[in-house]
Amino acid sequence: MPMFPLGSVLVPSAGLPLHVFEPRYRALVKDCLAGDRELGVVLIERGSEVGGNDLRSWVGTVARIVEAAELPDGRWAVAAVGVRRLRVLRWLPDDPYPRAEVEDWPDPEPGPGYGGAVREAVLLLRRCLALAAEAGDAGAPATIELSADPVLAAYQASVVAPLGPLDQQELLAAPTPDARVGLLASLLREATEVLELRLGAPGEG
Repeated sequence: MPMFPLGSVLVPSAGLPLHVFEPRYRALVKDCLAGDRELGVVLIERGSEVGGNDLRSWVGTVARIVEAAELPDGRWAVAAVGVRRLRVLRWLPDDPYPRAEVEDWPDPEPGPGYGGAVREAVLLLRRCLALAAEAGDAGAPATIELSADPVLAAYQASVVAPLGPLDQQELLAAPTPDARVGLLASLLREATEVLELRLGAPGEG
């Protein structure tokens, strides 16, 4: 599969705008459009998006190109959406662009208490986002709408929360939905505590 390593984490159902200017990724876009319009997106854990020689994650997301426009100078403006999780089995040579052998990695069915755990995590998320806005941090509004599907909602919460990309990657790579939402709640509590300390706000509970 053609692969697009990025400095950010893509999750299923999330949108992905891409500004493609490197020659190798221009070729990747053209090949994707001529095929099934799918590419793999993984986090660059260390290194740069430009030029290669990066350390890439072994868990990522399949993205499907939904819109693409070639600009007069050969660059591309691309809109894609994450559709399903993947696991990299083997990286192939980067010629003509990054490629890998991958397999789909679907989530198992969540446990019986999962819906309640997601609702609790979303409440934590809204509290955290409200504090981040009060602190003047850029980010999603506390009123952001999440998917009605609790598995997708947990994925979405993991990328709009004020967390770093390595934490977001750990959430994407969680083995089960229940493990993911438990980790998400823990990370949100930690982020909330930090924000409360910055603001001098009293904690809850």
